[in-house]
Amino acid sequence: MFGSSKTPSVAELERPERLEVLQRQDRGDDCLPCRVTGATAFIGLGVYSYFSGSNQLKLNHAKIIQSKSLFGVQSRQAGISMIALSLIGMGMYRLVN
Repeated sequence: MFGSSKTPSVAELERPERLEVLQRQDRGDDCLPCRVTGATAFIGLGVYSYFSGSNQLKLNHAKIIQSKSLFGVQSRQAGISMIALSLIGMGMYRLVN
C-alpha cells in the first residue's frame, strides 16, 4: 500500500485489512536458507541432547540406582527422550512453517 503511488479510494480506506495479511507482513516471509538453518539447528540440538544425555545416564547408572532417588533411570531416560523429541519437532515445524 505504501510502496505504490496510487491513491486509495474511500471504499478501500474504510475496509479493514485482513488479519492474515497483517500477520504475514508483520512476521515477514523467511527465505528457504533461513528455514533450513533454523531447522538444522533445532534438529541438531535434539540429536545432541539425546545422545549426550543417554551417555551421561549410562555413566551415572550405578550412582542413580544407589541413591534410591524418586526419579530412577527409566524416568530420566524418558525425560531425555521427551526433550530431544520436542527439539526435533520444533525443527520440523520450523522447516515447514
